[in-house]
Amino acid sequence: MGTEPADDRLAELGRLYDRLSGSLFRYAAMMLADRSEAEDVVQRVFVRMLDKDIRDIEAVDGYARRAVRNECLNVLSRSRERVVVDPAWFLESAPGADAQPEDRLAVEQALRDLPADQREVLHLKIYEGWTFAEIAALSGESTNTVASRYRYGLSKLRARLG
Repeated sequence: MGTEPADDRLAELGRLYDRLSGSLFRYAAMMLADRSEAEDVVQRVFVRMLDKDIRDIEAVDGYARRAVRNECLNVLSRSRERVVVDPAWFLESAPGADAQPEDRLAVEQALRDLPADQREVLHLKIYEGWTFAEIAALSGESTNTVASRYRYGLSKLRARLG
């Protein structure tokens, strides 16, 4: 996307947005537990991508995911208080659409109550289908640390949900 004419770069960015934005938004929303802030994070990342010269599809995916994660961590570090959000919006992309709404809401509330690092690992593993090695590469943590966060998160969910 480096030295191309501006119209070509915008069209390419539009195609990237169409392909990646849904997944990136779900990821940011799960990390932040705030839909509005998640939308802002994804938008800021795509605006910054205008200045990047990334031609390899895998590099674009990796850059975008890392950029969203870093931006979410910045948001979380600036605001340590919990954001109260309408829990119904989580249901838009939650798996298990055949589950009862009250059960799905209970699961989403329990997920929001987890620490951000455990919530991130659970989201990437369960909702996005990533491996522990892929999550470790994204987060810069060891595979064992990622697996531990997954176990601790699941344990807390089980305790909370019975």
